[in-house]
Amino acid sequence: MTTESSPVPSPAPVPPGAPVEITGAEAVVRSLELLGITDVFGLPGGAILPVYDPLLDSRKLRHILVRHEQGAGHAAEGYASSSGKLGVAIATSGPGATNLVTAIADAHMDSVPLLAITGQVFSNLMGTDAFQEADIVGITMPITKHSFLVKRAEEIPATIAAAYHIATTGRPGPVLVDITKDAQQATFSFRWPPKVDLPGYRPITKAHGKQVAAAAQLLAEAKRPVLYVGGGVIRSHASEELLALAEATNAPVVTTLMARGAFPDSHHQHLGMPGMHGTVPAVLALQEADLLVALGARFDDRVTGKAPLFAPNAKVVHVDIDPAEISKIRTADVPIVGDLKDVLVDLLSGYREATASTTPDLEEWWATLDGLRSEFPLGYSQPSDGLLAPQYVIERIGQLTGPEGVFAAGVGQHQMWAAQFIKYERPNSWLNSGGAGTMGYAVPAAMGAKVAQPDRVVWAIDGDGCFQMTNQELATCTLNDIPIKVAIINNSSLGMVRQWQTLFYDGRYSNTDLQTGHDTVRVPDFVKLADSYGALGIRVTKEEEVDDAIRLALETNDRPVVIDFVVSADAMVWPMVPQGVSNSYIQYARDHSPAFSEED
Repeated sequence: MTTESSPVPSPAPVPPGAPVEITGAEAVVRSLELLGITDVFGLPGGAILPVYDPLLDSRKLRHILVRHEQGAGHAAEGYASSSGKLGVAIATSGPGATNLVTAIADAHMDSVPLLAITGQVFSNLMGTDAFQEADIVGITMPITKHSFLVKRAEEIPATIAAAYHIATTGRPGPVLVDITKDAQQATFSFRWPPKVDLPGYRPITKAHGKQVAAAAQLLAEAKRPVLYVGGGVIRSHASEELLALAEATNAPVVTTLMARGAFPDSHHQHLGMPGMHGTVPAVLALQEADLLVALGARFDDRVTGKAPLFAPNAKVVHVDIDPAEISKIRTADVPIVGDLKDVLVDLLSGYREATASTTPDLEEWWATLDGLRSEFPLGYSQPSDGLLAPQYVIERIGQLTGPEGVFAAGVGQHQMWAAQFIKYERPNSWLNSGGAGTMGYAVPAAMGAKVAQPDRVVWAIDGDGCFQMTNQELATCTLNDIPIKVAIINNSSLGMVRQWQTLFYDGRYSNTDLQTGHDTVRVPDFVKLADSYGALGIRVTKEEEVDDAIRLALETNDRPVVIDFVVSADAMVWPMVPQGVSNSYIQYARDHSPAFSEED
């Protein structure tokens, strides 16, 4: 844990060297190298140009030139989320920096370690509305762990080292470093490692023993416990510790959208994903539980439904490294602040101690849950229009690729189907924009994941709407030998919006038809678009073509692959909890809700 004036931790020991006279721009490159960064995504411009000159000479940093700064940000996110390492994005001032804002906000919501480095106009021009000036520090302050403005070259090494430390410790998140052009151009005596002074920043990793013991006792006494697992388990690399606790307690496990893969889908204790489009057993298990052990989860509205009606009879143990999340939405009976990797070990030890003389009996609880699993399995109906079922397509992608693949999704129906119908057996295999719900995330995130994990198969499972927001990064993939696979689930519409229009707006499809699919003008034609980017373009319209297309994609590793799966626009995501009601009103299919026993 860092004290107020301790040296920055480094991925590898770096011997102190004699000071050397270099520019601030050179210091940016040198600092990244010494911190162990190997890959960065960016796009140059006038205010960051001094950094790009020494970057050309670096033999340790691979710079990947994107086609849009938002692509750089999401690529850095995908890089970080698939590997656990820090993702780095670089942009110029003004519009270059503001184009990073969406990715920064996305990383903030989903706790992704991201370093955004932006150029800024000369310090004497700041505040004058100079060309390409924007107050990016002010703009990003609410959506970063911290935002730095650097006006002096001497401050660059310590600032970048501090940014690295802040982004990767405690609850991970994005940090912005904005550097004026004169700071980049000035010279100074560079020395490494710098001293990092972060008064007040002391993330708590070790939980209070009495709180852990209290949680263990509640777990030992519970008749209907549920381990409510959030993305924090993945960010803290605590999947093995979670598995050990789950098997020791025999408690059912649910994994949120951000936690898919934190616990193996094939494990008999796993009930699936909870929430608005969760499985019936997962949703109702939370509603009927007498104890929720929330692990790195934040009681998001998409999980809780109407929060006051969520798990009405349950006591809550809430474990999180961010104290601001504890009791933010649901008051915790036992709050525990700490790093899950450590807390889960202590909680398992405490549980074994609490049950040394008794064996908790969950047989009745499991009988109820197994009944729900049997009665309400995850499934789908074949479309009546003769077009492909999107669920089938996505399920086959998962089955033919296998659990070692990485799957990045955009936002909408295809995201939910990818979360539901691909079986995740390991952490970091599922990437998506959970909190912000950012359309356009999938292609650049997959690109970043493939850079971080070049030996894995990486899929971008995208909608025809999402794909059109960031498909220009196919050029980046082609030119940089990043052979991702893109599956466009093409229902020729903004699918999730259309689903809501079907259910809640009397089928009035206002501005959701994109004209990209079956029986339309096909603007754009995704196969031709793929070809123009140097990718392999394939169109699939029949079920018997699905497997061959996926296998061809898996065999093609000399360029990106884009498959246009033409699916039914009428397919919907089920189960579903309508917004603003209790999760007990989950609909298994349209007009079909399971019985529930919620008390008034």
